Amino acid sequence: MKVLVRSAAREDILRQYSYFFIENDAERAAERFLASVQSEIESLSEHPTAGSPRFFDNPLLTGLRSWPVRGFPAIRIYYLHSVDELRIVRVLHGKRDVSPLLEDETDEG
Repeated sequence: MKVLVRSAAREDILRQYSYFFIENDAERAAERFLASVQSEIESLSEHPTAGSPRFFDNPLLTGLRSWPVRGFPAIRIYYLHSVDELRIVRVLHGKRDVSPLLEDETDEG
């Protein structure tokens, strides 16, 4: 399955990495976070229906699912999938109100 990581999701991952690495001086946590995100994305590409369905008014998000990052359960991967593609839309902390961020999604890379 082809995996596409949208630019917004890439920025989310880098922002969280920076939070661990720079703001908390936790290099090992930052590296574990990156490894966990990569591992979870690989796992989702093999089992894309594993995530919890999420429902939004934005028609571009029809079929959106979320999955926690192992070792960082408050951080969730939001993704869409089709027969041959897994599209990572965002990677966000689940305790924040993600609805406005996701509702504003466009079809841009």
